Amino acid sequence: MTQRSERPVAATIAVVVRAGQVLLVRRANRPDAGRWGFPGGKIEAGETIEQAAIRELYEETAIRGEALQTFTAVDVFDHAEDGTLRRHFVLIAVLCRWLAGEPLAGDDALEAEWFCVDGLADANVALSVNVAEVARQAQAICVSADPRPPAD
Repeated sequence: MTQRSERPVAATIAVVVRAGQVLLVRRANRPDAGRWGFPGGKIEAGETIEQAAIRELYEETAIRGEALQTFTAVDVFDHAEDGTLRRHFVLIAVLCRWLAGEPLAGDDALEAEWFCVDGLADANVALSVNVAEVARQAQAICVSADPRPPAD
């Protein structure tokens, strides 16, 4: 029998946009094992959404970042092979500024790379749900906050 969580699990994703590119990791574990998505994970007791995003960002990519703002949320459903719901995750997206480091996969990430935001929807990679849309939203926030081209 498949055990299922009665309530959604709160988790965070760190969305880092730098010079028109977004940082993604290829997930090692369910849900979305093998797919590309944002670094992130469960929020620990006593940890703020922003603290969790920055912690997960560093654990999964070795990138140091600064949380700027929470801007959207995404539902992710983990279903068993028979279709029953195993878990429901609510991923809270936090826009983060890159401070230092280059992507190095760690923790539960198989790979970590920068991807062009504008080409994400057409990229020949398996993306997790809503990745391209969330990346576009993050880039729009960055542009509206500072219309100058971002510095590397």
